[in-house]
Amino acid sequence: MITLALTGSIGRGKSTGAAMFAATGIPVFDADAEVRTLQGKGGRLVPAIESRFPGTTRDGAVDREGLASSVLGNPDELAALEAIVHPAVHHERTRFIVAHGNSNALLFDIPLLFETGGESTFDHVITVSAPTRMQRERVLARPGMTAAKFDSIVDRQTPDADKRARSDFVIDTSGSLAETRAQVDAILACLGLPTSV
Repeated sequence: MITLALTGSIGRGKSTGAAMFAATGIPVFDADAEVRTLQGKGGRLVPAIESRFPGTTRDGAVDREGLASSVLGNPDELAALEAIVHPAVHHERTRFIVAHGNSNALLFDIPLLFETGGESTFDHVITVSAPTRMQRERVLARPGMTAAKFDSIVDRQTPDADKRARSDFVIDTSGSLAETRAQVDAILACLGLPTSV
């Protein structure tokens, strides 16, 4: 089994890339989606987060905006949150690997791969990239996003140039979807895996 880590800074096209890998039949573990489940209504991290960050949950779920405002820009509070979230995500990732033990390859969509020092646990690292101007336009077009929030998120992410330099493969998402898909297929072909064509 080949394990692939897909990463990339916010707004650089990682979700699009992950969907293209999934379309070829590769099981995808989405770390962000797992976090949303763990923090969603009835999620198993809700009590621990409410205990550590009082007032950041509502109706049995984490108020993500409220929690974000409590931790962004505060390294100690962010570290406290990560100490709750990261072990739980690791547990779910282990369950995912066991469930897909017969697959030729698994893809792990992990936004903060380099930031958490997790790159060494995978066979290959793929970074999805796009020009900074395009990244900013994409992110600021999202509902509820502000320039200040965007800057705060980017400040805690490894610079795009560093991610590209430390990766085995880079996918440039600044072109068309067809061009992005061709890059995904080229990576799969290089690894001896089925492509979308």
